[in-house]
Amino acid sequence: MKTQVSLKHKKPELFEGDLPDNLLKHYLTKSVIAIDTETRGLVIHRDRLCLIQICDDEGVVSFVRYTSPDAPNLRKLLTQRSPEKLFHFARFDVAVLKHYLQVDVAPLWCTKIASKLIRTYTDRHSLKDLSREILGLEMDKSDQSSDWARGDLSESQLEYAANDVRVLIPIQERMKALLERENLSDLASRLFDFLPTVCELDLRGWKDIFEH
Repeated sequence: MKTQVSLKHKKPELFEGDLPDNLLKHYLTKSVIAIDTETRGLVIHRDRLCLIQICDDEGVVSFVRYTSPDAPNLRKLLTQRSPEKLFHFARFDVAVLKHYLQVDVAPLWCTKIASKLIRTYTDRHSLKDLSREILGLEMDKSDQSSDWARGDLSESQLEYAANDVRVLIPIQERMKALLERENLSDLASRLFDFLPTVCELDLRGWKDIFEH
């Protein structure tokens, strides 16, 4: 299953508040874009959104520092039917984007859900685990728990943020083949379609609504 890959490294650009028009136009030509978010913590209503990361199949990485919901280009990109929006643990990121940018992100694809469907031989489904097993890459996660609200993000923080989206499209490509092999593509698609409802339940305070 492991395939050693070489990721495309282009210098990321950091923008305040919104994507510029030229990058919106660029990303809208793509069939899929990888997205991640950085927040102050894991409690969505308390720990504000700080950064949105975007990457495409060419390795074009953009960072948008969140300042307010007034981000028309970013909102347009997140809500258009194309490109597909690819996440790892979309349940958190999509809820964050809905809460802070007031958008319903669609359509969705989540590598964590795909991993749980395919990799039933393990309970390790982190992005670091997937990157190591599927791509043969060891990710440095030392900046994961750091202050993403600081005005002068460090080079190591920016590299960490870029790598979290750089690996997603190569991982997705391999996982799609495995889902197809195991006849799980349709189930995965239906789970991805249901994610926005799960995120809304999370934001409104319902947890484990399907439990007894």
